[in-house]
Amino acid sequence: MEPHLILALQILGSPGTAPPPPGGYSGWHDQIQVAVPKLEAELRVDGVLDEPAWRNASRLIGFSEYRPVDGRPAEDSTEVLVWYDNHAIHFGIRAFEPHGPVNPRLADRDKIDGEDYVQLLLDTYNDRRRALVFAVNPFGVQSDGVRSEGGAAQRGGFGEQQDLSGLDLTPDFVYESKGRVTDYGYAVEIRIPFKSLRFQDQRVQDWGFNVIRKVQHSGHEQTWTRARLGNNSFLAQSGTLVRLTELRRGLVVDVTPVVTWKANGAPAATGWDYQTPLPEVGGNLRWGLTPNLGMTLTAKPDFSQVEADVAQVQALPRNALLFAEKRPFFLEGIEQLQTPRQMIYTRRIVKPVAAAKLTGKLSGTDVGFVSAIDDATSSPTGDNPIYNLLRVRRDLGSKSWVGAVYTDKIDGSTFNRVGGLDSRVVFGRLYYLQVQGAGSVTRMNGYSEKLRPLYDLVFDRTGRSYNLQIRAFGVHPEFLPASGFITRGSIFQSNITNRFTRYGKPGSILESVSYAISLDGLWDYENFFGGRNADEVKWHHNLNFTWRGGWRLGPFVFLEHFYYPPSAYRDYRLERRTAAATDTVPFTAGNQLLRNLDLGFGFSTPRFARFDASANILVGYDDNFIEWAQAAIWLSTFIVNARPTEKIRIEARYVRQQYVRWSDRSTVATRNIPRVKIEYQLSRSIFLRLVAQYDARWQDALRDDGRTGYPILILNHATGAYERALSRRSNDLRGDFLFSYQPNPGTVLFAGYGSSLTELRSFGFRDLTRTSDGFFLKFSYLFRL
Repeated sequence: MEPHLILALQILGSPGTAPPPPGGYSGWHDQIQVAVPKLEAELRVDGVLDEPAWRNASRLIGFSEYRPVDGRPAEDSTEVLVWYDNHAIHFGIRAFEPHGPVNPRLADRDKIDGEDYVQLLLDTYNDRRRALVFAVNPFGVQSDGVRSEGGAAQRGGFGEQQDLSGLDLTPDFVYESKGRVTDYGYAVEIRIPFKSLRFQDQRVQDWGFNVIRKVQHSGHEQTWTRARLGNNSFLAQSGTLVRLTELRRGLVVDVTPVVTWKANGAPAATGWDYQTPLPEVGGNLRWGLTPNLGMTLTAKPDFSQVEADVAQVQALPRNALLFAEKRPFFLEGIEQLQTPRQMIYTRRIVKPVAAAKLTGKLSGTDVGFVSAIDDATSSPTGDNPIYNLLRVRRDLGSKSWVGAVYTDKIDGSTFNRVGGLDSRVVFGRLYYLQVQGAGSVTRMNGYSEKLRPLYDLVFDRTGRSYNLQIRAFGVHPEFLPASGFITRGSIFQSNITNRFTRYGKPGSILESVSYAISLDGLWDYENFFGGRNADEVKWHHNLNFTWRGGWRLGPFVFLEHFYYPPSAYRDYRLERRTAAATDTVPFTAGNQLLRNLDLGFGFSTPRFARFDASANILVGYDDNFIEWAQAAIWLSTFIVNARPTEKIRIEARYVRQQYVRWSDRSTVATRNIPRVKIEYQLSRSIFLRLVAQYDARWQDALRDDGRTGYPILILNHATGAYERALSRRSNDLRGDFLFSYQPNPGTVLFAGYGSSLTELRSFGFRDLTRTSDGFFLKFSYLFRL
């Protein structure tokens, strides 16, 4: 096409669209239907934005404040340029910073959340339910993932902030970016090839689009469109890139061979012995069947992790801990497998021999399917477990959906099958109703092979100044999601939470304050249907203050009570000694009611140029679950992030948990976990990492505290005998070193060493004994055909 004709189309707009407004498309003035020019131009992604194509690009301006206070023009000016060619879409960003220089850092992928950054949200199906996220910091360091409406995981609690945005940073996409710091702020250039995207199989199509800018010095988030906090959908408030024409993906075939080698060491009779098997060869094949449907195959994949999971402390011992999926094969398209309650949890597949995955969108229906054969070492039967996991979700209207899930795990003669339906119905601007029902059938010892239910109901009002959520959740004692995850089974739980928020005036030191009051009741499943009172009642009060610059403080008060649960202590007995004899008696804890009163706060600093810090502290009169008695409790988490140079990052974390018997002020249990991670970023694609974590645990000999004082006995299932719960301790040190070269997702070189040590005295560091260690290498290369 001739250059003058290209320019004329850009000025006049595509057929059926309005011409671009003078000066650019202002989100503040609701000019959010963008006619994007299609240009033929050669350029180099360098962050300079000096090629002629950028002068002919559509220009997006007029950003708004979004967090912590919405509905105001942005304090910082941002300009986004956009155009496309046959094979890619291009973005140029100029971020103006009048308050002083920006302080970017070289960082690993997906580790820029504390930086200045800009996020591009591409809703390639224009359904306002899910958007691909491409983020960059001022150096062009990338962070990417998927943002889903209703996709926030059911997690959160003390020491962990609940993410309600539905943003999942685990998927990785191949795209180019380069940034540079300028005298006015920073500029970034981005090229996203259509091969990396899935989109509608149509000649002409519209894409939903928005931009989020995070300003590090103030902690503010700004959006291109006038998005409001008082809305049940963020993506529904996006703009639109209109009439994109003849987008060409070409042949989409990614071949990624993988070679891994490990040498694991352990004590031996003659000293130290390493097992050094031959290198293992595997690989992945990704095939884009259509623009909106893709298949991935893998054989003998390497699913080793290059960094151990951060140790977690259980504030509620009866709740299971959830660890995020980190393995590349499962990450692509993982958003297609999401359900409100997690019926698909891919970490159940421990070490696949081979697996296949199909994900995409067909005629308004999201489809996700995984089939895998797991290694026999992951099964107690010695057989190869077989998993088949299916998730489909159909759009309803402009914001609602209905979905179904089916999972099947076969392990020898045992099996577990789960089927379910769920729906999210959005009405008005503020409200939605979400329902989920599932049933499982299990052939396994202790299960009756009958259909057993799970159900979840949520009503939500998402207002700017007032939020309300009502939830009811129930799970049968024999409901088993062998391919999924639930925090706790055999319960019925109801919750109502009210949140009130006030916002300061423009320029105020106090930007916002919110108060949330939550009433939660939890029953043993059978007790609820038997008409009994709640087994656990929690009344939580939380205040949250946000000050200008990004300071945050959240004091809280927890009032709780717990009734004695006999089923949790079925393996307990007491040792009664008299002058005549010693015998055992049942442990009943006198059916004691535990009443808790806890105080605490969460605190975080702004992200300064060189450091930031946060703390969560809880103290109070609480429960000692291991003896079912009252205790004084201390739970705390302290985190400091230091950035002495633009290439060095240090994270120091300390977690402490302590329970002190209320009866005589003796300590019943402690746990201390210091952790340090040091990273040196040689370039955008190369870094060195050293992680050291110490886990010191101590538990006193257990007794029937506050009642008889008798020693507690616990059933040893291996011997069938009751044994005294004696004092015990463990002091474990883990160190990991990693060299990482990752120029793009798929092409990696990892070389690492890890060692586990133990000692008798906590933090003595004099008699450390090595218990295991290992070396590993991994190399993979992405061939994009």
